[in-house]
Amino acid sequence: MLSTPLVTVVIPTYNQGHFLREALQSVCAQTFSDWEAVVVNNYSEDDTIAVVESFEGTRIRLKNFRNNGVIAASRNRGIALARGRYVAFLDSDDTWYPDKLARCIQRLDEGFDLVCHGIRSIGVRRERDLYCGPEQSATFDALLYEGNCLVTSATVVRRDLVESVGGFSEEEAIVTAEDYHLWIRLAKASAQMSFLREILGEYRVHSRNQSSAVLWHMRAVRHVIEGFFPEAPARSLITRMRVRRRLGIVYYATGRGMQQDGQFSNAWPLFFRALAYWPFYTKTYAAIVLNAIGRGPFL
Repeated sequence: MLSTPLVTVVIPTYNQGHFLREALQSVCAQTFSDWEAVVVNNYSEDDTIAVVESFEGTRIRLKNFRNNGVIAASRNRGIALARGRYVAFLDSDDTWYPDKLARCIQRLDEGFDLVCHGIRSIGVRRERDLYCGPEQSATFDALLYEGNCLVTSATVVRRDLVESVGGFSEEEAIVTAEDYHLWIRLAKASAQMSFLREILGEYRVHSRNQSSAVLWHMRAVRHVIEGFFPEAPARSLITRMRVRRRLGIVYYATGRGMQQDGQFSNAWPLFFRALAYWPFYTKTYAAIVLNAIGRGPFL
């Protein structure tokens, strides 16, 4: 009889065998050893199965599962197969540093329900460190009206709590924003979240290239937040202003995504829409200046 691990690492994957090996190596290199990993393979056509089978032992399990383009379904399948008290999420193109699980479990042992750490973005843009949180940004109101402050591959959470809110939503309309949707629901359920101001992993940024992908994500985020906004007839003046500000920031962020990919002409209508919703967001004006001169560095 296999002993029950404390942590289950859920890794959805599709045709990323070349990255998956690095991800699994980073899990195996953890200084905290009481874990299992469930690789949920969306019937990849590359060497994914061979990569998983190359790791000896029974701590890494492979489940072939067709998610029909909804990664939330793969994550939910991994959660259903998990035996650990905690679930740690890792995308197959991301990696962890050796102390990641040890540091997160240490914080969870203090009574928190969810822990999220800092992560380094690498890839097509310059490397930069992203610090998630802080705690005051992870309340229901803050997540809804200010935006997401967590990264999936940097998060470890109580499995029973995730299950109690129904796991990740598999609604097609929020694909790419299903993690944000879950964090809001966890906050609404009064989950105690903690953030480590330490870089404990790497997040691989891929070029988005197509404007359709950026616009899809914007629509997904809008669908998420509009589902939590108070009904229009019940909105006070302050709430109406908060809603408009949030929508303005959504359009600003989408315009920035276009701008950073060099799609300056596609960014213009998004910045103008951002101003129409909330003309008091100073970053929008700075982005417009940069767009006018054809530049897209980070703001």
